[in-house]
Amino acid sequence: MRVTRELPALAAGEVDVSFVIKAYAEVVAADTTWTEHSHPWHELLWNAHGASTAVTGSQVWCVTPTLGLWMPAGQLHSASAVAGTSYRAHFFRHGTVSALPDEPVAVDITLLLRLLLDRLGEPDLPPRSRDVTEAMVLDVLRPSPRALLVHLPTSALLRPIVDAVRADPSDQRTLTGWATVLGCSERTLTRAFRTETGTSFARWVASVRAQHAVRLLARGFEVEVVADAVGYRSASAFGAAFRRTTGTTPGRFRAP
Repeated sequence: MRVTRELPALAAGEVDVSFVIKAYAEVVAADTTWTEHSHPWHELLWNAHGASTAVTGSQVWCVTPTLGLWMPAGQLHSASAVAGTSYRAHFFRHGTVSALPDEPVAVDITLLLRLLLDRLGEPDLPPRSRDVTEAMVLDVLRPSPRALLVHLPTSALLRPIVDAVRADPSDQRTLTGWATVLGCSERTLTRAFRTETGTSFARWVASVRAQHAVRLLARGFEVEVVADAVGYRSASAFGAAFRRTTGTTPGRFRAP
């Protein structure tokens, strides 16, 4: 069963709020989709357990317990999470100043940041302590270089490749094979991928595989099982490719 939730599209600052940072937490009981919407405040998305997905335009972001996503106020986005995901959202008043840009960006959920966010959830936190903790949160928020991000090509030429690889990340077809299937030259496909995604076909496939792998790892699958599911011959080959793509190891994302 899949649950679909519809939320409004609100402009940045459209709703005046009294809070500086406000927390929301939920464990979704069923596979859940949030239709495209936007908030009047900034939002920091992360998960206490499990992996989820957020989509902004042609960008697909993976959100985990260690890698969050900053969603600026007014930014249209949709999202999805599988049953059992424990997701967290912290809302930041529009106009709040931080080191994060006015566009979606990955954020490392460090132990310090997590402890500070948890402290803001304490019901008896004195106002002065809340002010200090909020200031510390804003001080430690930094963009992460390890975004689990996939840019989706939108042209009719590349759509069959996008659909096939996202449906089965273990698909082993090369651009040469796809050129034969689609009746065009490999050079045409290479140029199209570079133009639409800013990267090569091989790196784009590696990013799709990394996102799928993180979702499986977050659900507790063994690294060897995940490696096979995303098309690698061994756990070591998978680990090397994963580190090249994400800058870290698969174990960082695996649920205990």
